[in-house]
Amino acid sequence: MKSIPTLSRLVIASVALLLTNCARNPVTGKREISLMSTEQEIAIGKESHPSIVATMGLYEDTKLQAFMNQKGKAMAAISHRPELPYQFFIVDSPVVNAFAVPGGYVYFTRGILAHFNNEAEFAGVLGHEIGHITARHSARQQTSQILTTGGAILGAILIDKSGGLLESAIQGAQLLQLKYSRAHESESDEIGVGYSSKIGYDANQMAEFFATIKRIQDNSGQSVPNMMSTHPDPGNRFTKVHELAKDYQAKNPGNYQVNREAYLRMIDGLLFGEDPKQGFVENNAFYHPELKFQFPVPAGWQHQNAPSQFQMGPKDGKSSVIMMLAKGNSLDEAAQTMVKELNLKVLENSKRTVNGNQALALISQQLPQQQQGQPQQQQTAANTLQISTYLIQYNNLIYAIHGLSSAADFERSFPTFRTVSEGFRSLTDPDKLNRKPDRVYVRQAPRAGTFQEVMSALNMPTARIEELGVLNSLKADSRVEKGTMLKIISK
Repeated sequence: MKSIPTLSRLVIASVALLLTNCARNPVTGKREISLMSTEQEIAIGKESHPSIVATMGLYEDTKLQAFMNQKGKAMAAISHRPELPYQFFIVDSPVVNAFAVPGGYVYFTRGILAHFNNEAEFAGVLGHEIGHITARHSARQQTSQILTTGGAILGAILIDKSGGLLESAIQGAQLLQLKYSRAHESESDEIGVGYSSKIGYDANQMAEFFATIKRIQDNSGQSVPNMMSTHPDPGNRFTKVHELAKDYQAKNPGNYQVNREAYLRMIDGLLFGEDPKQGFVENNAFYHPELKFQFPVPAGWQHQNAPSQFQMGPKDGKSSVIMMLAKGNSLDEAAQTMVKELNLKVLENSKRTVNGNQALALISQQLPQQQQGQPQQQQTAANTLQISTYLIQYNNLIYAIHGLSSAADFERSFPTFRTVSEGFRSLTDPDKLNRKPDRVYVRQAPRAGTFQEVMSALNMPTARIEELGVLNSLKADSRVEKGTMLKIISK
């Protein structure tokens, strides 16, 4: 760590510089300290986009993309920053999410598009995301992080010359950042109500979508205390956005649209859930039909699949396995590149054959990187990352399977790492190779009755009633009239 006097001078100088760099926020109209120009925001968006695409992939759907572009451009035109080069994308992820990057880049997952039940819900979330951009939340977050962390460090220096309060002060500053983020989310909700209303949609539907988010969150068991969440509680947002919509419409009477059936027709046939061709987990194994390989997944491990890598690990978080393509045209070249890029010290290195495939097996430790001006951290078994790597040559590609844990836990974790890596083999099962994805299809209710009764009449399994209920924003006992358009899930 840098000496306290040097750090304090840097903080004081930084704060003095910040105070001279103010700009007027286009949404609030207030003058505020800003470290990011419009040109820098646009540059960040351009730089981030390729990484987002590489990580998540793009979902090709001509109808939905044209709809998103049309509504996005209409909303951008009435926004507080119409001059930005807005771009809109559908990313190939089943996760229910939407996000924005500075400079005008807006992304919707196919997962969130599947869960909207009308155009107005889409427009409300679109307005929310554009609101993050127009209100310059990324720039404000960056500035506030430097100011609050810098202020906390400076305060700790002034209070305790030994720096003993530094760690707790920084933790306090980080907790304060959660509040800033919640404030930005709430501000974007309000902006979203205004923007979606201005292009003709009923913002009450935006509030209804927060009820869907709340239900997804409750079903997943992932809810966190509101105080520690970077997003306001969706239940609270449901109430607040309804209030904002009611107030807006009272002040601006008009014919606000919902457009349920038009939206449902657009998403008929939309891919739902994991796309098996990109890999899927079943019966404690990961299968990749397109690349024709498989390997075991330990029972009880959580996992996440992305176009660039597959990650999994136990719930205790003490170890993990990452599978990805390695860089290099040979096993030796891939090993050399990996050691250099990851700054590794190789402890063991041996040639293997894994189910008929040539392989290299390595055990290594990551060397600590020396930070300029900071003392070398003492390396211990607890803070040293130890890695088991199998580089496997298969079908003209080289795959890397990395097992990671602390050096202290490595002996306990290694047998699992070895079982996963040596379980890599070709995929030949026709059932796995030809697996078709689930899709969202729109059907008319063949009879009147409860949602559960109607789903049963549409040959939907009882085990998926709650999942279908979330998808349609209906409860099992909700009344459904004959002819109502509903979403089902089928191959």
